[in-house]
Amino acid sequence: MKIEDYGFIGNMRTAALVGCDGSIDWLCLPRFDSNACMAALLGDESNGCWRIAPRDHKEPGRQRYWPDTLILETEFETPTGVARVIDFMPPHAKYREVIRVVEGVRGSVDMQMRLILRFDYGRTVPWMWKDAEGLNAVAGPDALNLRTAVPTHGENLSTMADFTVTEGERACFTLTWHPSHEMPPESIDPLRALNHTDLYWREWCARCSYRGEWREAVMRSLLTLKALTFAPTGGIMAAATTSLPEQLGGVRNWDYRFCWIRDATFTLFSLMEAGYTEEAKDWSLWLLRAVAGDPSQLQIMYGAAGERGLPEIELKHLKGYEGSRPVRIGNAASEQFQLDVYGELMDAMHLARQVGLRTGANSWRLQRHVLEFVERHWTEPDEGIWEIRGPRRHFTHSKVMAWVAADRAVKAVEEFNLEGDVERWRALRQAIFDDVCAHGYNAQRGCFTQHYDSEQIDASLLMIPLVGFLPATDPRVAGTIRAIQRELTFDGFVYRYHPTESGAVDGLPPGEGAFLPCTFWLVDCLHLMGETQQARKLFHRLLDLRNGLGLLAEEFDPRHGRLVGNFPQAFSHVALINTAQNLAPDVLGPAEIRGSTTAPPL
Repeated sequence: MKIEDYGFIGNMRTAALVGCDGSIDWLCLPRFDSNACMAALLGDESNGCWRIAPRDHKEPGRQRYWPDTLILETEFETPTGVARVIDFMPPHAKYREVIRVVEGVRGSVDMQMRLILRFDYGRTVPWMWKDAEGLNAVAGPDALNLRTAVPTHGENLSTMADFTVTEGERACFTLTWHPSHEMPPESIDPLRALNHTDLYWREWCARCSYRGEWREAVMRSLLTLKALTFAPTGGIMAAATTSLPEQLGGVRNWDYRFCWIRDATFTLFSLMEAGYTEEAKDWSLWLLRAVAGDPSQLQIMYGAAGERGLPEIELKHLKGYEGSRPVRIGNAASEQFQLDVYGELMDAMHLARQVGLRTGANSWRLQRHVLEFVERHWTEPDEGIWEIRGPRRHFTHSKVMAWVAADRAVKAVEEFNLEGDVERWRALRQAIFDDVCAHGYNAQRGCFTQHYDSEQIDASLLMIPLVGFLPATDPRVAGTIRAIQRELTFDGFVYRYHPTESGAVDGLPPGEGAFLPCTFWLVDCLHLMGETQQARKLFHRLLDLRNGLGLLAEEFDPRHGRLVGNFPQAFSHVALINTAQNLAPDVLGPAEIRGSTTAPPL
């Protein structure tokens, strides 16, 4: 199915994708980044799935979330009646549980359940048996237990059930993961768990302080961020999936089930502005634990608990989403040198100070060490924000973020009376600023460029006014924004860099979708330039790209009208939240706050 035909459920430990055909096609247990036991999303049903739908019925169901929850409902209408499948994962449970409740709405509907479990990303058939507790499946360290009152039987290495629901009837199925060396956990009441899950999410949503005109979109995005949070540590996953392609049939297929440092400041803004200070604090503390140590060993991403080893492996047994190969797990970009993440880290810690988050006595010491590293290495080329697989370059955005690192250190002394050599840091800030303006700006083109002494442009340059390097109204910045609109957009949506010439930049075959966070950044820049009407119009077009459940992927293919890339994508939803805040009348949004730093004079 299309990516936009999937819903998303989770419990802040892991997540699943549920298609409008009633099939769970992606589920990793026990963590977001664990091996998948259902991987049909990246292969076919033989790689694992769990479908509950009307028997011999091919029409897709209509999906919706229960208001202000992560409880997903798929309703099927047949010639004989209407039935719905309610899917959810109880939050904060000791074990990982996926609960499916089939409910008769009208008439009588013949239903069929088919469960195909395949551990190790669809590769390993488990050993299965029945006992008084239900159906058991074991493969290596993992065990699953299916409990239901509906009779089941085995068929072609799958578990089947045929049953009928009439109006008011319910049939429940509970799938529970536990370590295979432990006994299965005690059964739970699925309907009671449903009520508790409903209450948990509605109470969490009630804490939201956003009351603007886009509350539904903002609330769904906040729920998605919360569900992508690994609750034991506070880390926030970039996405629930791996290897959903940036171009259908292409090779730009990456594992996003990790936590990116680069997302830190944007995420802190979105959580704090919506009133979720506890989540913001947990995220900032995760950040400090993950990066603790020698700044030279700082990674751009870490595992859910701060793990550093994320080796990239290709899974050759999976044919990929719509034939998009290779399928990858792990991410080799974790070993790259990306200068900009040091600026993102310093910016996130500066924001934490501004909003009153306490990050501990050692936080400032760590930040000083980070700045010392930036001072020694900011003149070196790097792989840049887009994690290129080609040669290192002097990317303009990376240098701008090095300037941010120095600027936030200066502000820490000036605004919060922290100890530091502020005169040296001011000089460093000025040196980086002068260097960027001398080598990152192309006077003939009238815009900043992707990397030093080049003519190519890059959507990451939209960050120049958003971090306060120069205002959006500066002619050089305005010229850059106009160049991006002319050269990097299709039907108004922004590509990261030129879509047909990208191979010369990142060493990969050209072609990908428009990058949704960059398009939100363009909205922010237009608003800062005073073109609020145009900004709002583009923002509404972005909202229209969400699927029927309010979810966004990483990218959008405007030529085929489809979402592409990993799904749901935290960065896209963070950008949506922040842009909604920016466009709110008479309110200082994240762009104004983050971009309020006054750049040193030319």
